[in-house]
Amino acid sequence: MSHATHPVLPWWRVKVIWLAIGGPVAVVLAGIVTTVIAVQGADTVVRTPPATTAASQMPAQQARNHAATVQAPEPQAR
Repeated sequence: MSHATHPVLPWWRVKVIWLAIGGPVAVVLAGIVTTVIAVQGADTVVRTPPATTAASQMPAQQARNHAATVQAPEPQAR
């Protein structure tokens, strides 16, 4: 029997290695780009006085409290 010998390729010539390395590298680069965009394009914080915030939240608070305290109707006798 004769054994066929294949040439041994250096690691950078093996295509599967680039798939294994390329995925994590792409994720790290995307994270860096996202961080840079978020830091450079950050909006200023809008501070509102508590009085206007409380008034604007009243309908939501009333609905929440009503939903939390509503009781189930009693069953009717037949």
